[in-house]
Amino acid sequence: MTTHVKIQTAPIPFIDVAAQRARLGARIDRAVSSVLESCRFVNGPEVAILEEQLAAFAGAKHAIACASGTDALAMILMSWGIKAGDAVFCPAFTFCATAEVVAWVGATPVFVDVKADTFNMDAESLDRAVAVAKASGLTPKAVMPVDLFGQAADYDALLPVAEKHGLKVLCDTAQGFGAAWRGKRTGSIGDASATSFFPAKPLGCYGDGGAVFTEDDALVPILKSVREHGQGVDKYENVRIGMTGRLDTIQAAILLEKLDIFEDEIRARETIAARYNALLGDVATVPVVAEGATSVWAQYTIRLAPGRRDALADALKNEGVPTAVYYRLPMHKQPAYSAFPADALPVSEALCAEVISLPMHAYLDEATQDRIIAAVRRALAG
Repeated sequence: MTTHVKIQTAPIPFIDVAAQRARLGARIDRAVSSVLESCRFVNGPEVAILEEQLAAFAGAKHAIACASGTDALAMILMSWGIKAGDAVFCPAFTFCATAEVVAWVGATPVFVDVKADTFNMDAESLDRAVAVAKASGLTPKAVMPVDLFGQAADYDALLPVAEKHGLKVLCDTAQGFGAAWRGKRTGSIGDASATSFFPAKPLGCYGDGGAVFTEDDALVPILKSVREHGQGVDKYENVRIGMTGRLDTIQAAILLEKLDIFEDEIRARETIAARYNALLGDVATVPVVAEGATSVWAQYTIRLAPGRRDALADALKNEGVPTAVYYRLPMHKQPAYSAFPADALPVSEALCAEVISLPMHAYLDEATQDRIIAAVRRALAG
C-alpha cells in the first residue's frame, strides 16, 4: 500500500517581521507614542540614548546614528576626505551600496575577490588589487571589507594588508552588526564601521536607519557636521559639504526596544543555522563560519552545483517556501560598475551562479524549519 505525504503549500515568510512585532508590539507602541507626545521628531533624546547603547553593545567608543547604512558609509568617506583619484577597495560579491558611495564622492571603487567558503573579502586578492589600482594611476586610500550574510570578515588576514599599503579600514557591517571576530564585535574593528537598520536586517527599524562607529575622537565632530549639512557652529554656518543624514527620533525609539532583545535573537538565529547545517549538509554546500568568527545570520545561504539553483527555487516556490539570490551579478559585471578596475575575480563570478538563500529569522520555529528542510531535500534528491 502506497502512503502519500501531504505537502504543505501555504506561503512561509522569508523574513518574518510580523512575529517580532507580536513579541514587541506593546513596547514599541508605547515608545512611539512617547515620541508623538513630545513632538521631538528630529534629534529627540532617544537618538542620543540609542547612540550610547549602540556603542556599549559594540564595544566601540563612539556611535553616530544616521538615516541609512548607505549614508553611514558615505559619511565616513566624506569625513576622511576621500576624493577623485583615490582608490577604495570593495568586494565584488556584495550589495551595490558598498561601491556606490565610493563613486558618490568621486573616488574609484576597485573590486576584490572573496573566499569560497565564507564569501568574505580575500586578503590575497586585496593585495593584488592594490597593484591594479596603482597601475591605473590611482592612489590607494581605503578598503571596505563587508561582513557578508552576517559573518565577520577575516580581519586577522585583512588588517595587515591594509597596514602594509597604508589603507584606512572602513568595515561595512550592514549585514553583520552583532557578529564578532576574535571576541571583538563588529563596530569596534578597523578605523570606522557602518551598519544598517533596514527592516530586514537582524537589528532593523521600521524604515531606513543606520549608524557609524569609531574610536577616533577627532572624527566624531566631522561626522556629525557631515550628517547635518556640513554645519559649523549651527545649521546656518556650513563649513563643509554635507548631507541630511539624521536618524528620525521615532526610529531611534523603536531600535531601543529591539536592541533590548537583540542578544536573545542572535542566539535563536545561531540555533536555527546550526540545525539547517546539520540537516542539509549532505545535499548542499552549507555556510561555513571561520574559526574566530561569529555570525548573526542575516541570510542563510547555501551553494549548489552549477545549473541546479533555478530548479530548486521553482520547486520550493511550488511548496510555499520563498528563496532569494544574493547576488546574481558580481559588482564588476554590473552595468553601472563594469568600467571600474578589477583583477580576475573567479570566486565572485562562481558564487553569483550558485548561491541561494533560505528563510532565516529569529522566530523560525522547528516545524517550519522541518518543512523548509524537507522541501529542499526533496528538490535536490533527483
